[in-house]
Amino acid sequence: MPMSVDTLRQHLEDAFPGAEIAIEDLAGDGDHYRARIVSAAFAGVPRVRQHQMVYAALKGQMGGELHALALETGAPSGAA
Repeated sequence: MPMSVDTLRQHLEDAFPGAEIAIEDLAGDGDHYRARIVSAAFAGVPRVRQHQMVYAALKGQMGGELHALALETGAPSGAA
């Protein structure tokens, strides 16, 4: 069963409180998403590690309920 955009958003909001989160369903099938996450939690963290943090927030559902997730992550401007 695919992951709904609401479920995906909830996982991300729980893991990154106060983050700016934008999610786009790329194929209209609830299985392929693009997520843009801007969070202070990413300040000073290499991009690869940022993506690992997002995958960890999805609690092992990547590749199962969620087939594909294109990520764009970063810290807010001025965050160090």
